Amino acid sequence: MAPITTNPIRTSATSGTSYRVSFAIMSSLFFMWGFMTVFNDILIPRFNEAFTLTYFQAMLVQFAFFGAYFIGALLYFIVSAGTGDPIAKIGYKNGVVIGLLISATGSALFWPAASAASYPMFLAALFVVGLGFAMLQIAANPYVTILGERARRQSGPHLKLFSQAA
Repeated sequence: MAPITTNPIRTSATSGTSYRVSFAIMSSLFFMWGFMTVFNDILIPRFNEAFTLTYFQAMLVQFAFFGAYFIGALLYFIVSAGTGDPIAKIGYKNGVVIGLLISATGSALFWPAASAASYPMFLAALFVVGLGFAMLQIAANPYVTILGERARRQSGPHLKLFSQAA
């Protein structure tokens, strides 16, 4: 009888993969993401100077950006209800990349909006950036949770040894 051979499951210990690097990249992404969200507050007075807006018109900056979160989540829910969870099909990393690409597209739309000096085009660009950030929220939050658990498992014995030495 021939021996049964199995392929061992490759873990971080056997393959040398470190989840800390991925976790650090995602953590910096969260920082940049928050930084860009705060830029909305900085844009409002600049838009007000350039376009002499009413208070209502100026607050459309926040409405366009954060309204995109709602619309993006709603669209994601509709797609998920109809065809199943898209993130489960494409993966967390690909979801993050798609969110970054959508956000980059929205950021690139600032150029034609500035060239045309069009406030509605700026609002549309902010809406697209917000859609990308919604996709990032949907994909990145569970991904970071999984990475954190893996990184914690990977560093657990080292932290235990360190705490015993102290």
